[in-house]
Amino acid sequence: MNTTAIILAAGLGTRMKSALPKTLHPIAGRSMLHHLLASCADAFDRIVVVVGPDMEQVAKAAHPYKVVVQHERLGTAHAALQAEAEFGDGEVAVLYADNPLIKTATLNRLLDRRRAGDAALTLLAMRPADPAKYGRVITEGEYVSRIVEWADASAEERAIGLCNAGVLCGHATQMRDWLRRVRNDNSKGEYYLTDLVELARADGGRVAAVEAPADELRGVNSRGELAEAEACVQADLRRVAMENGATLQAPETVFFAWDTVLGRDVTIGPNVVFGTGVTVENEVEIRAFSHLESCHVSRGAIIGPFARLRPGTHVGVAAHVGNFVELKATHLGDGAKANHLSYIGDAHVGPGTNIGAGTITCNYDGFAKHRTDIGAGVFVGTSSVLVAPVTLGDGAFTAAGSVITDDVPSDAMGFGRARQVNKPGLAATFRANKRKS
Repeated sequence: MNTTAIILAAGLGTRMKSALPKTLHPIAGRSMLHHLLASCADAFDRIVVVVGPDMEQVAKAAHPYKVVVQHERLGTAHAALQAEAEFGDGEVAVLYADNPLIKTATLNRLLDRRRAGDAALTLLAMRPADPAKYGRVITEGEYVSRIVEWADASAEERAIGLCNAGVLCGHATQMRDWLRRVRNDNSKGEYYLTDLVELARADGGRVAAVEAPADELRGVNSRGELAEAEACVQADLRRVAMENGATLQAPETVFFAWDTVLGRDVTIGPNVVFGTGVTVENEVEIRAFSHLESCHVSRGAIIGPFARLRPGTHVGVAAHVGNFVELKATHLGDGAKANHLSYIGDAHVGPGTNIGAGTITCNYDGFAKHRTDIGAGVFVGTSSVLVAPVTLGDGAFTAAGSVITDDVPSDAMGFGRARQVNKPGLAATFRANKRKS
């Protein structure tokens, strides 16, 4: 029997106060929607995303999964019902795109509890430290008797710590029937998904709760809650990094992306930030205040402090990228060094080459980007300006302060500066004239 996840993503997210749809706000470099899609993809055979009208961004983000539109926002049960044609003939779970951190293992437990056969409906529940205004899950023995919204709960019911996380799972046939029977005779005139608990019970079915950690089931409806979710994910990513053999000198100051890959014996200093698409091999040291995104750092390299590796950069084995050095779309060869105050963009730097302090590649002419090719064993003098497209052959040398506009052949020395002229006594004359004026 197939399994289907229905993800509700039609909410406007007005509390976010943003032009970006709520579910597309990122956590650890990946949108909330994509976090949940990734978890669901490993637990369900099919995924359907319900969006609102004029939500093309969300629909595009949901690709390649099926998208259906809730043309009128009449409540969560109404939203789920829009996808009934996609339910199939197996288990159906309804989830919310603003509950992005649910793990695959938890979804599998939800499905397994339903498949056990003694409960017609299963739901996810949690015990947050501050239950706040969550709906309370009222139980009788091991089964759920009802869900009471905070506004309607008595003082005794509000003291209950078990709270509803909103996710429900049942067989497709029953889910269709229950969703069609939900009424909107409430203060908001909406069709609520939580009413399925009462309907399942009215049909003689049992409802079972599956508990999971509150941090995993938290909802994100505001910027503050987004920051709290980010903190939870970062804490988990840091823990995993250290368990897998990385040293984080000040863990609370290091920020990972969801897809950061670290080898063993990697050392990361304070205040290091990883964007998406970063792979770091074994025995790399990344020093304080460095920023890396969409790049590859090979074994034994040293990065930073205060270094920036931008997309398309590959740092070779045992290469050095020092303080206030920025690399963009650059291959820095094995053992090469760029240790101080340099910008190297759209370049290939051969193994063993030394890039002097203050060197820049002029890769943009106002219309197009051009490449700089630097061979092996090259010495680029301090404050060299390499105007692309330009090639420095193996073993070439550029004199400090040169502006290099033409290729420098292998083992040649390139000078691109005016000849120095000394004017005896002119400094003293200059000072005297200034004093008179």
